[in-house]
Amino acid sequence: MKNWKAIATGTALLAGMAAVGTGWVAWRTFDTSRSHVADDTVALADYKSTDLQAVRRGEYVMRLADCAACHKANFAGGYTIDTPFGSLTTSNITPDRQTGIGTMTERGFFNAVRQGIGSHGLLYPAMPYTAYTRLSDKDVHDLWSYMATLAPVSKPIDENAGMKFPYNIRLAMAGWDLLFFDNKHFQADRAQSAEWNRGKYLTDGPAHCGTCHTPRNKLGGERSNAYLQGGLLGTWYAPDITPNPHTGIGAWSSDALTTYLKTGSDDVAVAAGPMAEAVEHSFQYYTTNDLQAIASYLKSLKPSPAVPGTPMKLDSHAQAAGALAYEVNCSACHGLQGEGIKGMVTAFAGNQRILADDPTNLLHALLMGTRAPHTEQRQTAAGMPSFAWKMNDREVADLLDYIRNSWGNAAPAVSPAQVASLRATLGARNKLSTP
Repeated sequence: MKNWKAIATGTALLAGMAAVGTGWVAWRTFDTSRSHVADDTVALADYKSTDLQAVRRGEYVMRLADCAACHKANFAGGYTIDTPFGSLTTSNITPDRQTGIGTMTERGFFNAVRQGIGSHGLLYPAMPYTAYTRLSDKDVHDLWSYMATLAPVSKPIDENAGMKFPYNIRLAMAGWDLLFFDNKHFQADRAQSAEWNRGKYLTDGPAHCGTCHTPRNKLGGERSNAYLQGGLLGTWYAPDITPNPHTGIGAWSSDALTTYLKTGSDDVAVAAGPMAEAVEHSFQYYTTNDLQAIASYLKSLKPSPAVPGTPMKLDSHAQAAGALAYEVNCSACHGLQGEGIKGMVTAFAGNQRILADDPTNLLHALLMGTRAPHTEQRQTAAGMPSFAWKMNDREVADLLDYIRNSWGNAAPAVSPAQVASLRATLGARNKLSTP
């Protein structure tokens, strides 16, 4: 009997401790006291800032946070984001009272941006509040001031209509937040320089680099032990951006990184896919000082432990077939020696970005086509056509093997199975054939 009493007492004690622990975690996650600095009486549609400098700063914060890429140029939303759990449609964030956020107060805006608590329930982390939580009060207030200047657009949107059950139940995000959301503001490291701290603030906060470049676990949480070490982003691959000399940015100078972010090219690599969107809508508007701060911070990080995969060896037949396929299909733009076109078309020779073990980005470009970002400094955004109709899975793999193992390059083989899998996922057409 005494043993049962001891067990019961111990169980009750553990349950109590678990309840206290869960309550503390929940409070820490959903504590909105940081938002109390914001006004809770005036709706966005009624707010008119008299501080024009705050509005201008808010427009810059909008660019830093890349709001236009997802919510579109008029901020009325409608952009589809594919996730492993279904598809999300970005919301209308104009001051429209019925279909936008016109009735939201500044405090509600703070809660939505920094804590993922929206006017219609908990937000999904495709809206990177997990990074925006580090934004300063001043930056969020200035952003609010800018948003109030936008023209209201009437556009109703069912944001999570494409999400699968049970992920379409927003309340389920409470559990996800308890596991993965770290509700805390940015804290400067006094041992580091002002430039370094600015770079970290931008990288981890408004630029939300980790949202794409940090791999995620099966529940969609960022793996903190692999910070910025690269991972799949839907049907694209966000590469390692640590100073790893093989898979990351170790060979890039700070100036090259700054130029790439500002223009979309460092004269070797050219941004494509989601990165092209980030450059076009966001990074090109950063000040040079802010881009240099990001480069300085990234270059200071510990390199990832990744090592290059075992490169393949092309036999003479594969070499000849690959050379012919390359000359016919690729050389007009990428050059006979893989030299590319400076600032417009990706160079293959000496380009580490094409040598990643994961060839997803090259496969995506070949199967679906892509384009370079259009920026103020590089007005001509070159386009890449789809070759899905022209090549079967084996031919695509053979061509990439040639490109990734010529002109001094060395990379693992691409398999036809990899091509077939992505072709099916993308819905890319098959090679045309005659009966």
